[in-house]
Amino acid sequence: MKRTLIHKISSKDINSTFTISGWVEKVRDHGGVIFLDIRDSSGLIQVVVEPEDQELFKKSESIRMSYVLEIIGELRKRPEGTINKSLPSGELELISKKVNILSISKPLPFQLDEHANAGEEVRLKYRYLDLRRPEMQENLKIRSEVNHILRNKLVDEDFIEIETPMMARATPEGARDFLIPSRLYNQKFYALTQSPQLFKQMLMIGGFEKYFQIVRCFRDEDTRKDRQPEFTQLDIELSFIDEEQILKISESLIKAIFQKILKLEFKDFQRIKYQDAIMDYGSDKPDLRNPLKLIDVKDIFKNSTFKVFADPAKNEKSRIVALKINQEISRNKIDEYTKFVGNFGAKGLAYIKVNDSNDLDKGLQSPILKFLSTEEISNLSKTLDFSAGDTVFFGADHRNIVNDSMSALREKLGHDLQLIDQEEYKFGWITDFPLFEEDIKGNLSPSHHPFTATNGGIDSLKKDPINAIARAYDLILNGSEIGGGSLRINNLQEQLEIFSILGINKKEAQEKFGFFLEALTYGCPPHGGIAFGLDRLIMLLCKQESIRDVIAFPKTQSATCLLSDAPSLIDQDQLDMLSIKVIEEDS
Repeated sequence: MKRTLIHKISSKDINSTFTISGWVEKVRDHGGVIFLDIRDSSGLIQVVVEPEDQELFKKSESIRMSYVLEIIGELRKRPEGTINKSLPSGELELISKKVNILSISKPLPFQLDEHANAGEEVRLKYRYLDLRRPEMQENLKIRSEVNHILRNKLVDEDFIEIETPMMARATPEGARDFLIPSRLYNQKFYALTQSPQLFKQMLMIGGFEKYFQIVRCFRDEDTRKDRQPEFTQLDIELSFIDEEQILKISESLIKAIFQKILKLEFKDFQRIKYQDAIMDYGSDKPDLRNPLKLIDVKDIFKNSTFKVFADPAKNEKSRIVALKINQEISRNKIDEYTKFVGNFGAKGLAYIKVNDSNDLDKGLQSPILKFLSTEEISNLSKTLDFSAGDTVFFGADHRNIVNDSMSALREKLGHDLQLIDQEEYKFGWITDFPLFEEDIKGNLSPSHHPFTATNGGIDSLKKDPINAIARAYDLILNGSEIGGGSLRINNLQEQLEIFSILGINKKEAQEKFGFFLEALTYGCPPHGGIAFGLDRLIMLLCKQESIRDVIAFPKTQSATCLLSDAPSLIDQDQLDMLSIKVIEEDS
């Protein structure tokens, strides 16, 4: 008899006989009747073993959790009072006629319905067991469906799927490379690609005007809940286009995913210029569900005698911002938030509590009030529109420290005070990025990567590189960046100028990027693209806290695989073949 998947069994099949196969999720013995919950990849159903068939019953008494069974049984409705409304098959059960034990199982190292108590390390060590959980099965099915939606939609739009090399030469793109020693070329190495960036640009030079790829990328960097050393991205590149066309194509892809999987419809995504995002949120990937905003109050303190505010007020590279919350915050929580912002470089967290907004002399409470003038307090009240019960936090320091600390505080307050609707999805495009980022020491680095075109071209770049605007864009969702891209440089001189500003001289540029620079001399069309981090997108789509819960076999936060014990030591014979000597660290 042909096997039937459990989800295909329905009430219209009452009294029919089915063969099912799957794992035993639960075993219950109720007064001489054995109940087996059997799960396959499609669902779960209750199987009943009745005592009348003594041989079958005796055999079934030996069955334990996670045994793999084949069962032939007759479908019937469950008796009144035993219906399980939480299951699609909760009104049905199979009366077993034959049970074949296909595989036995040792006791599990953790119960699948108590996985949270087991801890992530145990779950990852026995990942093949964790994958049996319905939640994990659903996450990976959604992942597969997302890939299917993307491929179909892009092919319908005349995109061509092309695979690019995963092993190439090391071309630094902001993170460390994973290196592969070459056996054939002594002392030389391949690098696992951090992205297909240069290859996809050369595909445009090669005449493929619409390219895409669902591709694995590798970066040797510290992992977090939303990062992995190996990850998957949807990579897109087009020729003869502008930013608007790329944004529209990208939006249509994301809208298609959410419509087909969650049945959600969205209007056009909000657009925010980078400088406005930094001004209002201190971040280029703000959670737009959070109503809190930063308010610049630097001008109020230009003539202040309060050193904490006076010094940043006179420094063009500093910020003074206020973050107003329409709730009273306890002193214990203020101390907790002060310690929290210290993790981001802030030296402290000034605050004012508003008890009576009509009496600025006696109605305010704060250790800093004695250092502020009457005019400064009055201007703060007008600018921030003080109301009774408000708590106002201040950040004053170098703009990078203020942005990092106050944006993190905004996010934490949004969650702590339950200001965020966890069921909501809010998208936004961040545009008009600066071409370069400047750190506290004044060093420049690309905001995206060094192949991004400048708004205004090479003339704008030469005139004022620090204030140059990139033709770049990021898509954010609920406080995470899920995609980023740009129009690319298609002019050799502009590309060399970028390298020069970054301190890469012509010789170094030739050594690292010579093959690409030569390609630019053979007729490079205007082009651009975008890449979406699929792991992060699917994590948000599935409402998971970690991307490890939407990847079949992820690495831990320390970049190890507990299942296979990777990375591992290599046999000396293999090392000798590669001319590699391992130097042991001093203990």
